[in-house]
Amino acid sequence: MRKFDTKVQYLKYKVLREVARQAWAERLPVSAIDIPKTIVPGKTPTMRCCVYKERAILAERVKMAMGGDRSNPNVIQVIDIACDECPAAGYEVTDSCRGCLAHRCEDVCKRGAISFDHNHVAHIDKSKCVECGQCANVCPFTAIINRKRPCQNACKVKAISINEDNAAAIDDQKCISCGACVYQCPFGAITDKSFILNVIDMLKKSESNTKYKTYAIVAPSISSQFSYAKLGQVITALKKMGFHTVVEAALGADMVAKSESVELAEKGFLTSSCCPAFVDYVGKNFPDMLPLVSHNLSPMTTIAKYIKQRENDCKTVFIGPCTAKKAEVQKESVKPFVDAVITFEELQALFDSLDMDITQFEEDVLDNASYFGRIFARSGGLTDAVAQAIREQSLNFDLKPCTCDGIEACKIALLKKRKNVTDANFIEGMACIGGCINGAGCLTHGEKNKAEVDKYGREAYEKTILDAVSVLQ
Repeated sequence: MRKFDTKVQYLKYKVLREVARQAWAERLPVSAIDIPKTIVPGKTPTMRCCVYKERAILAERVKMAMGGDRSNPNVIQVIDIACDECPAAGYEVTDSCRGCLAHRCEDVCKRGAISFDHNHVAHIDKSKCVECGQCANVCPFTAIINRKRPCQNACKVKAISINEDNAAAIDDQKCISCGACVYQCPFGAITDKSFILNVIDMLKKSESNTKYKTYAIVAPSISSQFSYAKLGQVITALKKMGFHTVVEAALGADMVAKSESVELAEKGFLTSSCCPAFVDYVGKNFPDMLPLVSHNLSPMTTIAKYIKQRENDCKTVFIGPCTAKKAEVQKESVKPFVDAVITFEELQALFDSLDMDITQFEEDVLDNASYFGRIFARSGGLTDAVAQAIREQSLNFDLKPCTCDGIEACKIALLKKRKNVTDANFIEGMACIGGCINGAGCLTHGEKNKAEVDKYGREAYEKTILDAVSVLQ
């Protein structure tokens, strides 16, 4: 039964699962010694040069599973000791260099970083090279390549560099917590902090105090996850774990679509505010355009606010695919409403830490939202929902959307708006390619997830946005 896309995800999951097991039993781990032998390296190294290094890395993974460095607000962190197996990044001369007489690479280099040996083969002086790439552009044999690490390739905001110890370093002033580097790192050296201990503590209090209720708010992309079981069985498992009620974040999406369409009609132009990584990207790279971002809270926060305003002394936990949501809950505008965020990876670890075989559970029902709220999970879904809300409310507005699939597309759309060379009046910004269905915290990634989300949407009992939100009034 395959639950994860990669072995790196599985390794991360095993640590989370064992930390959770000890948290349920109130034996919190402080080092790798406390972790059961099922994941502690033996006498023979399996992935690294020696078992001592493997144990040291494991200890760091345990710390991340317990919340990581609390003094660092960034939820994405590098485990330095685990980041040393990738080749040095930058421009390199390959064996394809023929030692030609033209020496175009030397002529174009303004830093004098190109030299030649007795065979006329080019060499690059890294102390002089500024990674401009001009030498690679003019080489007739394409013998000069730009070797980038997977994390650098994944990071579209250029927040990752290589430090003096040859390890990845994250610039917190650029990072938008999207988690792309987490998913792409083949050694699991970059990971997101986990707050499963906070969630376990909430659930324990709920169990001992009937007046203390913990609500699970599940992202609509959950429909494409846990493919080995039925969604209704997942909902049952959440309640057996201790959650009082399971609510769809998609209902918050319906609420957002209704109010965002009105705001758009009033202002004439908006960018979406649902994806926290996109909003962070705008703030850090296009601060002059922040006033154009919708003033609506995200669907997660919108529905959590609704719950907290009607339920005294309750806690809300968002469960979804997004690492950036862990950063969003640190905002002052969100803190009062959302108490913790965990990913689908972490939810799987929680299920298994309690030895739950969710495939044996009966099916419960999750039916709060409309089709349009549920399809927020994939690229284009938010736009479709806003268009629907405009129709349902008979708003006099000609929607001209620009759906952005990934940060690079978002950048292009924002640049066009800044230069007034676009007729779009609504930008849907999604940091992850394909939308939330490919978030870093997903168990599985891929195009098939889109079909699952659309199918889930069509199963909604409420057929319109106004029907869905009417039950809240």
